[in-house]
Amino acid sequence: MIYVGNLPATYAALSTANGHPLQSQMIVKGGATLDQRVVDGSVQRALAEQRPQLLILQEQGGTLLCWPDESACAKSRAAIKTLAKAGSEVGTRVLLLGSYQANPEASARLMAEEAAAAEQAGIPYVAVSEALRAAATAAPALAWYDADGMHPGSALTLLDAIQLYRTLHGRLPEHGFPVAAPIYLPKSGLDEGLRDADAPAPLADTPTHIDYPDALLQQINALLQNTQP
Repeated sequence: MIYVGNLPATYAALSTANGHPLQSQMIVKGGATLDQRVVDGSVQRALAEQRPQLLILQEQGGTLLCWPDESACAKSRAAIKTLAKAGSEVGTRVLLLGSYQANPEASARLMAEEAAAAEQAGIPYVAVSEALRAAATAAPALAWYDADGMHPGSALTLLDAIQLYRTLHGRLPEHGFPVAAPIYLPKSGLDEGLRDADAPAPLADTPTHIDYPDALLQQINALLQNTQP
């Protein structure tokens, strides 16, 4: 979910426009799990070399629901603990950003598993799934999903960024913003290497800009008023 729509660049632009300037990098690959990143050491190396202020973790959608089997859950929880510890050791604040499920029962179970994994790792959890379900029900015309009906659309990328900002700063953002960076599609060409979020995209047909106007930001803020970050 992080790479489609380029959440790292979107969050950096939102944070900067709302008084907290930052730059972002990412290690993302379609279909990858956090356990794979622990095994290859890519996140640990980036933490040691870059010493970022903030590390956002997000697991593949079904992994904490034990897909394809029970071992996936155990590997995911262990990976979250390992990466949280690696971040803590270099002074990096680590958060677990939730994923989402459209089915109400699966959504509730996913959030419970994500919250438990974050608590076990000693890091904050940023919930998404039920906030998305409520917002999509209240404002179905917004672009919550990509054309494939599964990956994030622009409205969901903005919702994620707002939830992160609210968790980190204790309030909702006030100002819309442009994003001058690749707006990745489900077919992105990305690999698991560390890259600046605004670096040129591997695929030439990747869009390079999106605007999130004040009105859209305030609409999603209103939809999130009564939800937890």
